[in-house]
Amino acid sequence: MTTWRHCRAYLTAFSRGGGARTIPLVTRATGAEVFLTGQTLLDGGAGIALHTHNCPESVTILEGDAVVEIDCTEHHVTRFDTTYVPAGMPHRFRNASATEPMRILWIYATLDATRTVVETGVTARVDAEHTEAPTTPRH
Repeated sequence: MTTWRHCRAYLTAFSRGGGARTIPLVTRATGAEVFLTGQTLLDGGAGIALHTHNCPESVTILEGDAVVEIDCTEHHVTRFDTTYVPAGMPHRFRNASATEPMRILWIYATLDATRTVVETGVTARVDAEHTEAPTTPRH
């Protein structure tokens, strides 16, 4: 028997600090067994610290323009551009606009995805970001 669940596109956003908010979409809570998906919203000028994951990640730009750094090389990406980042590859995204919002859709290839910040070496589970005080998402 196949089951499915509807995951609303605009759920509660969780602050990641520095003008970044995350909206979990497909998680253990929605019945996921294999992968995680969600969105991250970046205010104008905001960015994510250089980091790695313990699994592959795919990111699609849904709104705005971004600069993505993957393995020390920067690329300009825009709406519907999609990246693939192998496990262990240092990368980061930043909003290319100082004023306009940016939104990405991310997919991690495991429910147990972790993020290790390159500068500090601190590793945390990606889904741990979904337990802090929620914020109201901007659409």
